[in-house]
Amino acid sequence: MVFFNDAWDVISSLSVFLFGLIFFISIRRQFSSRLSRVAFLYLWHSFFCIVYMLYVINNGGDALMYYNSGVDQGFAFSLGTDAVRYIVFLLTQLFGLSFLGCSLFFHLIGFVGLLAFDAALREVTWYKSRYIRLSATLIVFLPSVSFWSVGLGKDPFSFLATGLALWAALDTRRRWRLFVVSLLAMLLVRPHMAGMLGLGLAGSYILQRGVPFVQRILLGTAALAASAVLVPLGLNYAGLGDQAGADDLINYIENRQEKNLDGGSSVDIASMNILMKLFTYMFRPMFFDANGMAGLAASLDNIVIFSLFIVGGWAAFRNRLPVHFDGHNRTFLWMYSALAWLVLASVTANLGIAVRQKWMFLPMLIFLLISLIGHSRVDENNTAMRRRS
Repeated sequence: MVFFNDAWDVISSLSVFLFGLIFFISIRRQFSSRLSRVAFLYLWHSFFCIVYMLYVINNGGDALMYYNSGVDQGFAFSLGTDAVRYIVFLLTQLFGLSFLGCSLFFHLIGFVGLLAFDAALREVTWYKSRYIRLSATLIVFLPSVSFWSVGLGKDPFSFLATGLALWAALDTRRRWRLFVVSLLAMLLVRPHMAGMLGLGLAGSYILQRGVPFVQRILLGTAALAASAVLVPLGLNYAGLGDQAGADDLINYIENRQEKNLDGGSSVDIASMNILMKLFTYMFRPMFFDANGMAGLAASLDNIVIFSLFIVGGWAAFRNRLPVHFDGHNRTFLWMYSALAWLVLASVTANLGIAVRQKWMFLPMLIFLLISLIGHSRVDENNTAMRRRS
């Protein structure tokens, strides 16, 4: 596998790159982003697209399977893996894109999620100190965020879905269309996660305070109706069938815990209690069990994430509630994040899989934790004025 074979491969790939740059610059105001910030983020994300391609070319990976099997349409369209292969088929047949061109296209999909994630963190830290705002920016530039959202595969679509759902949750009334796009993007590649998004949204409208009762019932019913469609799709995608019972789910979880235990990044989670499963899924590998350079890089990111959880957890314990964030559907963010974390931690035995799949909900947890940290600059100014008076 090579990046390109002829002049068209170079021209088409460059066209995808430039189209993406122009497109995102043109829509930057939708995410309240400056031109310089969008351009720098785009170049950063593009850099990791090249890094990811070099990695899979030299070490193998799902991206090569998706591309090679998608070039020849020997399959019918369906959700999940075949959806990615079908997209590759269209890109290669309609536009003649090479592996480089297809990878750049998937990088554009993931960049939408990164742009939304960055916008959400900037909004939640707008009234906070410069140190908190800088910390939020550094999190956006964590290698894992970009590395797992650029690869040719399912991850860019799921990251797009997560980023858009987060951004939409900050102003659901005005951005409900983005939430629909988020659900469809997640449904395309991971129907079971789309079901969790629907359940989280339904639960948030039922439990959320400050929403009129009639509106709560109507919106909750609509979200429940969507979940009634999405959850069976997710069960069928997992191979359980929409009539699966409790025993079927237990057997499925036990079977998943035993899968992928042959690799160097695998751990035996079946014997762990639920707290250890949650910790292992979110924060490992650490330095002591990192495997190779990729594992070491993941452990560095995990240290940052673990530190954020410690500081944010302490702030939550002290009841330091966020201010200036009226209109945010934080209930949805908490419910979906908790549900996704619990389910995925219960069935994932491979840390390599966990490192990338946790970004299907981790941006929301990061947002929530950062919102709890630090004091508002407005409140600090008011306090200082009161002291001087």
